[in-house]
Amino acid sequence: MSLPFFYKEDLDSTDTEVVLDEDTSKHMVQVLRMQNKEQLQLTNGKGDLFTAEILDNNRKKCTAKILEVQQIKRTAAKITLAISLIKNNNRFEWFLEKATEIGISNIVPLICERTEKTVFKSDRMKNILVSAMLQSQQSWLPVLQEPAKFLSFVNQPNSANKFIAHCENRDTKVQLLSHQPFTDSTILIGPEGDFSTDEITLALQNNFIPVALGNTRLRTETAGVVAATLLAMAE
Repeated sequence: MSLPFFYKEDLDSTDTEVVLDEDTSKHMVQVLRMQNKEQLQLTNGKGDLFTAEILDNNRKKCTAKILEVQQIKRTAAKITLAISLIKNNNRFEWFLEKATEIGISNIVPLICERTEKTVFKSDRMKNILVSAMLQSQQSWLPVLQEPAKFLSFVNQPNSANKFIAHCENRDTKVQLLSHQPFTDSTILIGPEGDFSTDEITLALQNNFIPVALGNTRLRTETAGVVAATLLAMAE
């Protein structure tokens, strides 16, 4: 049976002892009923996996001794997924959860010409990523960027492999899987209603390769998960 698993952002691989915050301590002591000398695991979301032993099961500031630190290798290629914000928060949060479980490295919320909603609650979104990371027993937390305007993002230097998934019928568009293996990749996913023609043209001018994610038209959040899966699993 796996040990209880928690997140502490400021943990360092040189630490020998850790004091946990009140929320984590309360969950450990009052919900899980953990006692002194019981073991747990912690991560800082940067690849470090700590095994620790409880010294003081105080429900407000539980203290634990670090027994072992492991550096966990990423399970997927380096992937940046730049995806339009969507009107339905629940659907976007679902995407964040699933992308984290898959092992995406970097998520960039995009603001495109047809993006209907530009409000972004960073703290809430990060909490969703943390929960998904812990649930899937990972030690790498995706980097969640602040929302970026499409024009600004596509003009930046990006990954070695750059893709745009759009719905227009163009002869140059092929299936994403035909470009594997992937190492360092960025893919653009558009809003409900797709990227505008001008946005697609701009992306192509900046060396983004047009791709399809299958033979059906997908919702934004579904397209994000499909792209994440194809890129992560086809190394």
